[in-house]
Amino acid sequence: MNVPAHFGSPPHPGGTTVPPSRRRAMRARAARWLLPLALAAAPGAGGAQTSVKVEDTLAQRMQACVVCHGREGRATSEGYFPRIAGKPAGYLFNQLVNFREGRRTNPIMNYLVQHMSDAYLREIADHFAAQDLPYPPPQPGLAATAAALERGARLARQGDAARELPACTSCHGDRLMGVQPAMPGLLGLPRDYLLGQFGAWREGIRRASAPDCMATIAKRMSADDVTAVAVWLAAQPVPAGAKPADSPPAGTLPMDCGSGPR
Repeated sequence: MNVPAHFGSPPHPGGTTVPPSRRRAMRARAARWLLPLALAAAPGAGGAQTSVKVEDTLAQRMQACVVCHGREGRATSEGYFPRIAGKPAGYLFNQLVNFREGRRTNPIMNYLVQHMSDAYLREIADHFAAQDLPYPPPQPGLAATAAALERGARLARQGDAARELPACTSCHGDRLMGVQPAMPGLLGLPRDYLLGQFGAWREGIRRASAPDCMATIAKRMSADDVTAVAVWLAAQPVPAGAKPADSPPAGTLPMDCGSGPR
């Protein structure tokens, strides 16, 4: 099986290596949104006769997030940034804290949250968790073989006991839509993002509170395992009306996990 070249490479914002042309386009798009606010806030900007009033609401402040994460946090078609709308609030809060504390590395995110309090990070997490929005259609098989898709499905739904690999469903729910309060859904995410995150965990670029169960799992998986799971997950439709489950299928997680329920 061919493993994408960016698997395991240092991730950019969405966990993959973003081409220079795309980085320039994203910076330009961010600048188009940020410049009017900067001008409005600057003393004397536009002359004494000009007054620009920006509504101070949490949704307005979160416009900085949707530049990359898509309108209302529902992601874009670019494949580099994850959907954050509808994710469990505890998961979103944990990731914001991880960026603030340096356990996850992304210059933009690290800078944005470096001075934010836990209380404000919880407000942000609650805001995006409350967004109940439709998901895009799944990605097709992405040139994966039937054997690769079967392998991905088996690992996602059954795991591999011989290698102490729990099934994805055992932590992320039977429907793979996450488990409250802190396990994210895995459906509706692009293959490239999923690959990038597995690579980041394997290389220690992405970390979570100890014990870091996902880092342990990622290091037990081969490159072919990761590719198969990522392609299979990206090809699955999101069940209509699916929400994060209230508890793991077995009632408890299959291994000790620092980001799990406390």
